Amino acid sequence: MPERTEAKPAEPSVEQANDAVLRRFPFDDTQDLDDARRGFLGTAAETVVKNADGGVVWDLDAYGFLAGDCPATANPSLWRQSRLCSEHGLFEVTEGIYQVRGFDLSNMTIVEGERGVLVIDPLLCAETAAAALALYRAHRGERPVTAVLYTHSHADHFGGVRGVVSDDDVAGGVPVLAPEGFLEHAVSENVYAGTAMGRRAAYMYGAALPKGARGQIGTGLGQTTSTGAVTLIPPTAYLTRTGQSETVDGIRMVFQLTPGTEAPAELNIHFPDHAALCMAENATHNQHNLLTLRGALVRDPRVWSRYLTEAVDLFTGSSDVAFASHHWPVWGRERLTRYLTEQRDLYAYLHDQTLRLLNQGLTGPEIAERMELPPALERAWHTHGYYGSVSHNTKAIYQRYLGWFDGNPARLWEHPPVEAARRYVEFMGGTDEVLRRARQSYADGDFRWVAQVVGHAVFADPDHAEARALQADALEQLGYGSENGTWRNFYLTGAYELRNGQVGTPTVTASPDVVAALSLDQLFDALAIRVDGPRSWDADITVRWNVAGREPVTTRLRNGVLTSVTGTGPAASDPDVEIGLAEAELRGLLLGTLTPAELAARDTVTITGDAGRLTELVGRLDSPDPDFAVVTP
Repeated sequence: MPERTEAKPAEPSVEQANDAVLRRFPFDDTQDLDDARRGFLGTAAETVVKNADGGVVWDLDAYGFLAGDCPATANPSLWRQSRLCSEHGLFEVTEGIYQVRGFDLSNMTIVEGERGVLVIDPLLCAETAAAALALYRAHRGERPVTAVLYTHSHADHFGGVRGVVSDDDVAGGVPVLAPEGFLEHAVSENVYAGTAMGRRAAYMYGAALPKGARGQIGTGLGQTTSTGAVTLIPPTAYLTRTGQSETVDGIRMVFQLTPGTEAPAELNIHFPDHAALCMAENATHNQHNLLTLRGALVRDPRVWSRYLTEAVDLFTGSSDVAFASHHWPVWGRERLTRYLTEQRDLYAYLHDQTLRLLNQGLTGPEIAERMELPPALERAWHTHGYYGSVSHNTKAIYQRYLGWFDGNPARLWEHPPVEAARRYVEFMGGTDEVLRRARQSYADGDFRWVAQVVGHAVFADPDHAEARALQADALEQLGYGSENGTWRNFYLTGAYELRNGQVGTPTVTASPDVVAALSLDQLFDALAIRVDGPRSWDADITVRWNVAGREPVTTRLRNGVLTSVTGTGPAASDPDVEIGLAEAELRGLLLGTLTPAELAARDTVTITGDAGRLTELVGRLDSPDPDFAVVTP
């Protein structure tokens, strides 16, 4: 590891590129700042939000440095966006509708009803949600929460729910509303590939980076993710169709279902009595991700653009303000209509032009280099790639339609990264020669190439101090020049880990509440993902689970695959061991909080057959690694 761990200043070429951004765009346009501050009622006197152990999960003052002039180490456009996102406090959207902004990655919206308040999207963690609700009550009175609504299935829109309501509240009649399919997608996304997503999210949100001019300045969508307790209370009622109207605590709402847009389960909400439109995360003040860098299913820009057209048709004629679960509102019927149609055109253009070019034979990276937005869209601040980007969104569209393979057989069976790296470095004359040439490329300002070629040197020899140092320097310069907040965080986190070691996963969304919400089918699916296949090729273990109040489930590990069958039909093999138990006991075993021996010792559990087969089955499960290497092999 190199001795120097401090960030370096911007190279002249990066400084010049950032200066050019200042000349290119209308930084004297203050409309967004006016909107971001409009309706401000106040913010919290206590600027630090802590968990029960006294650990800091959110710091309202952490981004105070953004009030200063943009330094050479940041893209001025991203600095502008981050400054807007750092405005924190309670804001009045329109009479009866309020937002707490800047208390987490997302916004909490509070709508006043006849008896209390409807809370929409209670942030990522319980601690920040409780602080946001306390701020509202400090200005508007001790109104009870009479309903909760999740707009979609991402954790920053439900994870703080236990900071605003309890299980007793819900059992006592407080409804929790969500779009159809919410629970399935909310829990599966955070469990099936949750470990890998969480580790990559550490890069995407830069939560472990120092905050400042040479470090983390935001993500473009918000500042970063809080690090408190991610919770979940399952919905008590689902919204199932566009045009569905519901009244909760005297609050009239009309819903538009938008599955397959920014989330697999999502909706927009119109408030007829307030002339207000909530766009969830379907229209925010940035170009959004079609494939988030933390990893997820590729989103459908064609469907996304069509739902935005539908929203314009359904709601803009009776809306005076549009707001979302991130950023700041847009007021005025003409302005909000233009905003929504430009957002619509953004996703439609990316979709249609990517398809046009891929049908001419261009690959994903080639399309990404060629794609430019129309001037009218590029002039609109809200289409800039602060969170998603033209580059990775066009590649995502290519992936959605054609997959990872670009059709060139030379790339059909490439060596994996470490083996390829060793061969590249040998071909180029060894590590020292690679670094000699790369230093010249660095001096020339070709940081993209340095990162690409020195990445081979690091993977060929991960302990080579000079290679790690040069790679960190190149990634850092790329971060300083990036307009995209998540790109900056990826680059700077990579540089940080090369210099200082791995940061792990600061925010874990596969929390006990989320895991507890898995259906039994999903739980068995999650178990199957953990089977060490090669170590289980010769295993043949069948267990029948007789869960009280449910049909029997038979699991069989054979050929390295764990299958589960409900019922006792032909697909259910004869069991080696049969276990009678309560659902809570089964969940405890499958989640690892109960061992097979502890389960067998319980009086409430009956075991018929060879109990050792259950122990063998559990012993063939692998454990995920939340700290796997990213910038090193």
